[in-house]
Amino acid sequence: MYVFIMVAGVFTGAHVWEETTAKLVAAGGAAHAVPLTGIDPARPATSAHVGLEAHIEDVIAAIDAVDVTSGQEIVLVGHDYGIHPVLGAADRRAERIARVVYLDCGMPQNGVPALAAVPDQALRAQLAERAEAGEREGVLTPPGHGEWERWGSTAGVDEAALERLTALAAPQPLGTLFEPLRLTGAVAAVPVTGVLCARNGAGIDQVQRRVDFGDPALAALTEPQVTFFELPTGHWPMLSCPDALADVLLRAAAGEGHRLRPAGDDAPAPAHLRPFPLDVPAFPRDRQGHVDLYVPDGEGPRPAVVFVHGGPVPAEARPRPREWPTLVGYARMAAAEGMVGATLDHRLHDIADYDRAAADIAAGVDLVRSDARVDADRIALWFFSGGGLLTTDWLTGPPAWLRCLAASYPFLAPLPAWGMAGSRFHPARAVGQAGPLPIVLLRAGREAPEIAATVDAFVTAAEDSAARLELVDVPNGHHGFETLDAPEETVPALHRAMRSVVTHLSG
Repeated sequence: MYVFIMVAGVFTGAHVWEETTAKLVAAGGAAHAVPLTGIDPARPATSAHVGLEAHIEDVIAAIDAVDVTSGQEIVLVGHDYGIHPVLGAADRRAERIARVVYLDCGMPQNGVPALAAVPDQALRAQLAERAEAGEREGVLTPPGHGEWERWGSTAGVDEAALERLTALAAPQPLGTLFEPLRLTGAVAAVPVTGVLCARNGAGIDQVQRRVDFGDPALAALTEPQVTFFELPTGHWPMLSCPDALADVLLRAAAGEGHRLRPAGDDAPAPAHLRPFPLDVPAFPRDRQGHVDLYVPDGEGPRPAVVFVHGGPVPAEARPRPREWPTLVGYARMAAAEGMVGATLDHRLHDIADYDRAAADIAAGVDLVRSDARVDADRIALWFFSGGGLLTTDWLTGPPAWLRCLAASYPFLAPLPAWGMAGSRFHPARAVGQAGPLPIVLLRAGREAPEIAATVDAFVTAAEDSAARLELVDVPNGHHGFETLDAPEETVPALHRAMRSVVTHLSG
């Protein structure tokens, strides 16, 4: 028999677990939602300062209340901020814990405060200033009714539940965000399950891609005792789909779930390293700084197509993105059409890196345009995946020399969990300023719903603004369709998109 001890995220108390708790009990389990000091009315603060340590003690008390001789297995569930006190308690009671469930949250590390997990980047920076000033007391005001999206997607949460969430929200003590998590390492031996809420951010496929890139921070997620589930909902599954969440928690407790494939020599080739589906001429690479040029023979100067990889990609990833078979294949395909094909590297290693990645791209484009073999007045930019957000600067008042912008399976608005609500990198808002710039969009029919929603928003905005948008659909295509899906459908789409770009460059 399992005992589920559940800890809620910022501003929320034990009340958010009511429906999920009832389902777990009905299924024969036991469940206890932990009231947190200074947040839940059942546990008022006894001093002006409430820190993470107080919440760790709250969880430890719940663990210690379970009879050791009962044979019950304890499963700790931490949602959002709640994973911090969960890990702190599990580290001190590791021998009592059967599994830790990370419910739509990050991977806190020893010595790092929960402040690092605040999703809104602007708010996080403001709070960091207060932490540096030594502020230990005080609270963070909870969101208003229309402000919860700053903390995570509300997809699936109906109006009544959102009103209740707002009405019962409590101020979050700043000390709980500023106080570092301290771990001895004992918790590392406890089995783990991650439950990803896909409408809020990454799904399992995206996490696997990060592992395939060789991200060392994610290597531990491929261990045999680590499993994953994915729910097609927003950040508050206990409100949007309590039945599905209860089912996932029961299955997680039993050791079920998806296991990630480790990266390495013995693993199958990941999608980004598989061969390009077209047989293209092997034009030699000419490396210029962080740009690789593929130049056809003959007189120049020639128009150029600059291919911009997606991400985030770990800084340690090898080979570098400009050397990936797909990017090289596109560049050589452009060269076969008489264009100069160019691939470049940029430093999008983390969600917070879009500014510097944009600067890298601008510098790379300048480098391409300055090459004597390139016609500086006829340039196209082609973006992929998470690089789609980087189209924003080029859609907003595009320069005259930019003759076309293309994108393959792009993100065209930030995902809620990225904390970029106020960021400039929002193509769906920028496309209305693109004017006569031709835009070629390769759309995957089997795209992940959270990414497809951003594409739909972009298409709608483009249609409303009369932008020059051409859609090239791959109806059965997945994200990264070049190396994942049947050439019979993929190859014609690639040819059509490339022909469109070449036509715009040649006109």
